[in-house]
Amino acid sequence: MNSQIKKKKVETLVVTAMMTALVVVFQCIATYTAWFGPFSTAISLIPIVIGAAMCGPLAGAWLGLVFGVVVLATGGAALFMTFDPFGTYVTVLLKGMACGFAAGIVNKLLKKFNKTVAAVTAAIICPIVNTGVFLLGGLIFFLPYAESIAGIVQLEESGFAVFIALAAANFLFELGMNILLSPVIVRVLDIVKKNK
Repeated sequence: MNSQIKKKKVETLVVTAMMTALVVVFQCIATYTAWFGPFSTAISLIPIVIGAAMCGPLAGAWLGLVFGVVVLATGGAALFMTFDPFGTYVTVLLKGMACGFAAGIVNKLLKKFNKTVAAVTAAIICPIVNTGVFLLGGLIFFLPYAESIAGIVQLEESGFAVFIALAAANFLFELGMNILLSPVIVRVLDIVKKNK
């Protein structure tokens, strides 16, 4: 029994380490190929979902934290840093951890009933939580700067609509990509399960 627990811990550590490396690589690529204005797309949500599904909500939160650290380290949140550094750190790190944790919780709750539905739902909830926490952070920390931010990114929107406009295309891309790639997530999880 003790050797099985050790084996499970080692497997969790190895998978989490591999997914951590993928999060760093994917998010670095995304940061330096930003498509939607001042935002990099979070293509690292895929390894976050896989890690959260395979290793649980805490691993998902860790992977989300790594995602947030990479966004901050590569300048992916530089626009917001000029207005409120504390708010930027809180928003970026919290949205990453929350989306990974949520993906892990959803997968854990639903896989008892159907593993495919669990993986697909986790892949969908991850960008929803990521964008939702970003919008909440925008409302709490950056609303007073909305007009200045709109001017910098050349948007006509004002108030909270600036943050919705900034997040909309990015969110739709992330959600679409996660939905499209969720069969890959399911396949990876099936392969790992068969090899155990």
